Amino acid sequence: MNEAAGLRMSARLAVRDFELELNVAPGEVLAVLGPNGAGKSTLLDVVAGLLTPDIGSVRLHERVLTDTAKGIAVPPHKREVALLAQDPLLFPHLSVAANVAFGPRSRGTRARAAAAVALEWLRAVDAEELSGRTPDSLSGGQAQRVALARALAVRPRVLLLDEPMAALDVTAAPAMRALLRRVLRDNPDAARSNTRPDCTILVTHDIIDAVTLADRVAVIEAGRVVESGPVTEVLARPRSRFAARIAGVNLILGRAAGGGSAGLSAVTDGGIEVYGRTGETGLPADSVVSGRAAAVFSPVAVAVHREHPEGSPRNVFRVRIAEMEDRGGIIRVRGADGPGAAAGLAADLTPAAVAQLSLTPGLDVYFAVKATEVEVYAY
Repeated sequence: MNEAAGLRMSARLAVRDFELELNVAPGEVLAVLGPNGAGKSTLLDVVAGLLTPDIGSVRLHERVLTDTAKGIAVPPHKREVALLAQDPLLFPHLSVAANVAFGPRSRGTRARAAAAVALEWLRAVDAEELSGRTPDSLSGGQAQRVALARALAVRPRVLLLDEPMAALDVTAAPAMRALLRRVLRDNPDAARSNTRPDCTILVTHDIIDAVTLADRVAVIEAGRVVESGPVTEVLARPRSRFAARIAGVNLILGRAAGGGSAGLSAVTDGGIEVYGRTGETGLPADSVVSGRAAAVFSPVAVAVHREHPEGSPRNVFRVRIAEMEDRGGIIRVRGADGPGAAAGLAADLTPAAVAQLSLTPGLDVYFAVKATEVEVYAY
């Protein structure tokens, strides 16, 4: 691939403690995940031209959109970048059709041609029948579909999606997700007619969005990219606690060391040693390695004890229960966040087991997991 192709940005903003580099390949949908305050909105604002970094650049293919060293800052409306946020922000005084036609009209398209473009995109998002209605008569899902049509009607080179499903109800969100997949991933006509955005960045808290819509995922914490890669790879082998949490697995990070017959061990800074097996792409169990390693295991594999267990479990962690969540017949018992290897670990138990153990938030317990249930890998 041409290294100049796609979207490339690097930015540093001292006041927000934000410093990262990000690339999006042509045709790629990149999901950006991270906790609140991680810098996801800052990233979108820099790409959209709503925020100029202290130092940095934004390039789309060969075109320079931002370059602080050269004093280049293309205005937002000239970047060919469209932003779809949680709030549809439709113009209340315009009809649905006029809302969608607004972008083409503002770029000089004649009224009849703009109306045709609006109808084309309303049809593409299954909202043609809404064309004559006003925004205040629409449901949340309908308004978001119209907002998507309005964003795409200007044929942006870059589409920025800022948690577009977050404000939708449980019935509208899946429909919107399916629509986005059809528009961004599954529609060969859009690709052939060059109406699909060149690059898409999807900011989301929902792992379903990443799994169904994205080619690749980047995890941001404290204004830095802490890991990135194909969606399946990041979810199967996370390297950050946030990614592990949304993937529904437990993660312990540390230094790699030889484990002999017990497998590779990942030793944390706190001195806790986690034993587990290595997969085909992991490090040999009989080797001694000085690099970093991660141990991953499912909450289902965790047994909870009121007293330190005796017998076979190789891995035992003392945990203070922070919260208990009903997950459809299974209770997820999660330990407190914070420093230390065992922070934020989770166990899935039946309601009967929770009752038998008399578990409550604030209680100190022991989590135990067999080494055969733990995968250890280097990174």
